[in-house]
Order: sequence, then C-alpha cells, then structure tokens
Amino acid sequence: MERLFGTDGARGVAVTGFTCETAMRLGRAVASVMCAGSEKPKIIVGLDTRVSGDVLQAALVSGICSLGVDAVLVGVVPTAAVSYLVQKNSACAGIMITAGISDYRYNGMKIFGADGFRIDRDAEEQLEMLVMNEQQQYELKDGDEIGHIYYDKDGQWDYIRHILKMVDTDYNGIKVAIDCANGAASECAGKIFRGLGATAVLINDLPDGKNINHNCGTLQLDGLVRTVIDEHCDLGLAFDGDGARCYAVDEQGRVLDGDKLMAVFAAYMQFRKTLKNNSCVVTKMSNSGFYKFARQAGIVITTSKVGGMNVIKEMKRSGSNLGGEQSGNIFFLDDANTCDGLLVGTKLLTIMKRSESKLSDLGKMITLNPQILVSARVKSENKKRWRDNSEITDIIMQYSEKLGADGRIYVRESGTEPLVRIMIEGKKTGVITEYAKKIAETIERIYGET
Repeated sequence: MERLFGTDGARGVAVTGFTCETAMRLGRAVASVMCAGSEKPKIIVGLDTRVSGDVLQAALVSGICSLGVDAVLVGVVPTAAVSYLVQKNSACAGIMITAGISDYRYNGMKIFGADGFRIDRDAEEQLEMLVMNEQQQYELKDGDEIGHIYYDKDGQWDYIRHILKMVDTDYNGIKVAIDCANGAASECAGKIFRGLGATAVLINDLPDGKNINHNCGTLQLDGLVRTVIDEHCDLGLAFDGDGARCYAVDEQGRVLDGDKLMAVFAAYMQFRKTLKNNSCVVTKMSNSGFYKFARQAGIVITTSKVGGMNVIKEMKRSGSNLGGEQSGNIFFLDDANTCDGLLVGTKLLTIMKRSESKLSDLGKMITLNPQILVSARVKSENKKRWRDNSEITDIIMQYSEKLGADGRIYVRESGTEPLVRIMIEGKKTGVITEYAKKIAETIERIYGET
C-alpha cells in the first residue's frame, strides 16, 4: 500500500484502493490516538454524496466503536460542518468521508482534531503507521463497553444556523445562481442563501451518488455561466463535492477564481481594518497578478506550499486571518478553522451588498496574467519519478528559458491522485498552452498508464 495521506487527507479509488479494511483500521487508529484519556469519547462523522460513502462509513464506524468510542453520524454535510460540530459537541475528533474535488470513483477521509482544525502532518504520519502496520494490536471492547452509534439529525441545521448567525447583512435584492456540484452543499446552500433573503437559483443539486463533480461545480463552470446570464442573476457561486472550494461568476459571466476572490476579500478587509497584520497567505500556484495587486495595495504576502494544511500552518505562523489558494480554498480564521465554500459565498454577497457594487466592478481591482494548468496522468508509483528524468527536466528548462522573465513554469505531483500537474504563466495564452501540453505529453509517454 502506498502512502495513505496526501495534501488533502487520505484518498484513493473507493473500496478497491481506499478499502473498507483501511477505513476500519483508520477508525481504530483515530479512536486510539485522539480519544485517549477522554471520559466520554466520541467522534463526529460526516460524508458527502458519493455512492461509496455509506459502505466506508459502516467500516469506519465499526473500527471506532470496537475501541469503546461513540460515533455521532451527522449525515451529508459540507466538510466545514464537521469542523464546527466537533467543537460544538465537545468531540475528541471529526472525520469527513469525502474525496473533495475528485470524481465519484474516489473516496477518502479528512480528519479534524478537537479544536476543529485539520490534524497536522505529524499526526497523519502517526495514524498512517498504525493503519499500515498489519501487526498492530488494539484492546477491543465487548459487552456494554462497545461504543454506540448516534444519529444527529440536527447536525446539518446546527451548521446552517451557525453560518446564518455570522452574517449581519440581508441579501434582499440579490439574485444568485448556485452550482452545488451534486455534492455536500446540495442540501445546505439553498437554505443558507434564501434564509438570508437572496433569490437563489440552484443547479446540480440532485446528487445520485455518481454525478458528484461531474461536468459541474468548480471543475466546470459553463453551466453556471449560462444560468447567470439566462436567469439575469447578479452573480453565481460554484462549490466542489464537499463544499470546501468556491469560485464565483459575475453578472457578465466572467469567472473569479480563488486569486480574484482573495483580492476582493483582502481589499475589503484592509478597508475595514480587519486584515490582521495587513497580510494574507497564498501558495506557489497563485497568479503573479495577485502579487502585483498586493504590492500596489501595500498588503504583505507570505507564500506556503500547495495544500490547505500548509496554508493554515503559515497563517498561524504569520498571524494572518486571511489565506487561500487559486483553486478556491479560502480561509477566514476569525470565523472558521477550515476552508468553507458556503462561508466564502456569504462573505462575497455581504461585500456586494454593503458596497452596493456589482461583482464585475469588484473584479476589476486585479488583473491576472494568462495561466494554464494541465495534468498528466501517470502510474501511482511514478508520480515523483519525473524529477529524475533528464528528458522531462530538459524540456521544462527549455521552455522556462523561452518564457524568460515574462513567465514561469511550476510542476508538481498531486498529493491525492495519480497526476502530475503543470502550471505555466506567460504573456501569450497560445504559447503557454502549447508548452503545457507538450510537457504533459512527455510525462505521460514516459511514466503514463499505457
């Protein structure tokens, strides 16, 4: 078995890759490590809409309860809800069964500590060692010491009310189209935005277990753009499968990715004097146009490695309360301990309402440079081998020299899927697209699945 945890939790092909046995072992490992010493140990468990969610939940819960720890099942909720409910219910841990932005064939788990933050890399490695050690022995419980399973039917509404309470502006007069990606936000999004007075037009909100992230959500915005235009909406919001990421579309159908949204939030928070240390955290994937915006605004930027866990770590170190990724993972540490796409959406509508601005006007504060992102599919065991192949490194260096000071190339392996991602910036879209495709083709020819 290869490494269990990547940049965004544990993940793999459901049942055959990320197996039921793995889920059970992980349940026991979390219960053993994170509930040690607790008098009334319990773990919050949520899931998104994937067809494999129920079977993996059953295996996970059997592992948890076999060590005498209670499992509190909150059903289909966004990942951020698990983070919140862990704190609200004084649980010792929370586990969200999800593969985020991946398609329905994948599933996995994100693990939260009692403080509502994702566990750090050291904690993940400790759990991973326990899961992968087939000789690991636990003191299994029997009789009345076996953990109980509780069904929290109010968990989703507790989270919804929590979001509603954080908003002090009504959205009357705003019409918003919302793409729920047929995922965890499908049951919450309408209740939140309509509850705040907005007129909400929902699309891709009918999950069937297999359509999560399929040609919708933050991965595919064409449907949301059409809905915004056809329904004469003021904006559109797109989430991913577990409701963690958020992209926006303005009233003219133009996309605001994570970098553009970060600029809107940073500028507004700076104006309101709520941007701590006048700083924010981004990753190496962020567009160079964001750095130019920040310099002109006098905002201090610190850069982390890719991945929400790394962004949070750097935010804590630098004392920033705003951080995010181009992919739409955005963190407001004053309000939540993880990224929450629905919270991001409410923040954006609040800015629009308070400033009486169209989203197209807010988006003009930043100009992004042309950027292309493509992925090369490889065998899992080959993800990191591209770094040692001279043909691949030579073509990357060759194209980097051609781009010169006007562009950059950043290549990295995915932490969750058998992919190598190639990001290129430059002045000409056609040129960088050609370069990215040729690098991807070279990687796939040498290390691909065929």
